[in-house]
Amino acid sequence: MSSFNKYPEIVVSEKTELAWEGYGDIVLELEKEVAMNDRTVLVIDCYPGVNMEEILVNLVQPLQPTHALSVDEIYHSNEKVTEMIQYHLTDDRVFGIFSAHEFRDFMNVEKREKARKKIDSISNGLVIVYGVGASLVYQPDILLYADLPRWEIQTRFQHKMPNWKADNEEDDFLRKIKRAYFFEWPVADKHKKRLIEKVDYWLDTTISLQPKMVEKTSYLAGLKQVVSQPFRLVPYFAPGVWGGEWMREKFDLDKDEVNFAWSFNGVPAENSIFLKYGHIKIEIPANNVVFQHPMELLGNKVYGRFGNEFPIRFNFLDTVEGQNLSLQVHPTTDYVQETFGAHYTQDESYYILHAEDDAVVYLGLKENMDKDEMIADLERAEQGITPFNDEKFVNKFPIKKHDHYSIPGGTVHSQGRNSVVLEISSTPNIYTFKLWDWGRVDLDGKPRPVHLKHGINSIQWYRDTSWVKQNLFNPEEKLAEGDGWIEERTGLHETEFIETRRHWFSKKVHHRTHDSVNVFNLVEGEEAIIESPDDEFEPFIVHYAETFIIPECIKEYTIRPYGKSEGKTIATIKAFVRV
Repeated sequence: MSSFNKYPEIVVSEKTELAWEGYGDIVLELEKEVAMNDRTVLVIDCYPGVNMEEILVNLVQPLQPTHALSVDEIYHSNEKVTEMIQYHLTDDRVFGIFSAHEFRDFMNVEKREKARKKIDSISNGLVIVYGVGASLVYQPDILLYADLPRWEIQTRFQHKMPNWKADNEEDDFLRKIKRAYFFEWPVADKHKKRLIEKVDYWLDTTISLQPKMVEKTSYLAGLKQVVSQPFRLVPYFAPGVWGGEWMREKFDLDKDEVNFAWSFNGVPAENSIFLKYGHIKIEIPANNVVFQHPMELLGNKVYGRFGNEFPIRFNFLDTVEGQNLSLQVHPTTDYVQETFGAHYTQDESYYILHAEDDAVVYLGLKENMDKDEMIADLERAEQGITPFNDEKFVNKFPIKKHDHYSIPGGTVHSQGRNSVVLEISSTPNIYTFKLWDWGRVDLDGKPRPVHLKHGINSIQWYRDTSWVKQNLFNPEEKLAEGDGWIEERTGLHETEFIETRRHWFSKKVHHRTHDSVNVFNLVEGEEAIIESPDDEFEPFIVHYAETFIIPECIKEYTIRPYGKSEGKTIATIKAFVRV
């Protein structure tokens, strides 16, 4: 049986009964609050992706309001909203340009004023205003925020949920993600940040018809507790055309899924956190912690550089019994800034967690290859004329467990079949320019998008075999050692802002946070325990391949083998921002 914990939770230490489960109990609690006044305005603000029909039928209607207003009546039509953001959507299937809009930009001012006057005219009873951006319409007496994590939104997109203010139920999944990534989520996150301390009740709508609600004080106590201790995010697993079988076996995953290609397990923008209040477990977007406590979590220096955005990403890529990833390149920083308006690019590295005998990595270009000839070959492959001759142009190196390869933006690369990679990278995760996808279609039967123009403009052509071996094959540089432990620097390239350190240890290792949030994975050994020298937090146990986060405010901590690993040599990989 796998020891990997797929459902990590944080038991909130505040003794509280201020959490509710099920629409019945939630309605009863809100009725008690409403009954305290002759007139109450209840505003239910929502993150895009919340099921508004579910909210209407199970929350709004049972409260029997004197007047109810769906904010959707105030917004411009779906067609007009889409027209207003067309510059940001672009015609591309995958990539857009980040929007700096506010929800209020899409409201009909006359309709909003009319709605406000209508509410002003009601002197008794309950008024409910509900929907995305509802708190922009009227000042609430009670503010409830309905939330859910991005991984669930993406699942709903796959099951034909349309984007916010769009009639695109049947649209391509990638186009839905693009609209959310470049428009909905930035606008919604900006709005949510301003509300966090104003919200009276938080509603978890992750599981359909199984809501959980927590009161403001308890919710904020949970967010604060997260950044006072080591913690894990709830991992998210997904299939892919190149997906493998290693994670299914190691982590005891769904036997009926086609494969498992990805696991996001250290990405607050994508992952969630379980906060447990008594017997009620609330699932929250992990980003909410970043929004509320960026300095404690990230550290002042990292916050000063990145704002309240978590800059480090850990995820798994599994190709065991699967296929190669696409041959790809990520943009350089200047290209991603000029073309997409992003702050920084997806610099990354491959840490080899598992490798079969025939496992390889594709990295950089062959010596003395002809650039024009390679471009022409890629163009013919894109047109379906002839397959791309990767062996003529791209390096292919055998790999083994615990190798570590840097992949700064601009480097041609791919993971071959029969390996598991722990990808350690900067957070932007959408800017992958596929150069060649081995002539295959995706799981949905559609050709996977190739972005040859962006890719060719991003390739750093001087990164040939000798340069790659000298710069991207990270040698083990021993930094320090002590009784039962060794610390090594394994990467990343000097152009990348993430530093990684590997520790091999059979005894306790003392760590510092280096003025940055620390992200870890236990890459060798069954169990380890993280402890505070000053009893700042409860001991925290992790298992093989689990990613965990140490907030910067902890400053110092120790890690040692635990349980089945006591007396054995185990290893962690640690990432932090060079500041």
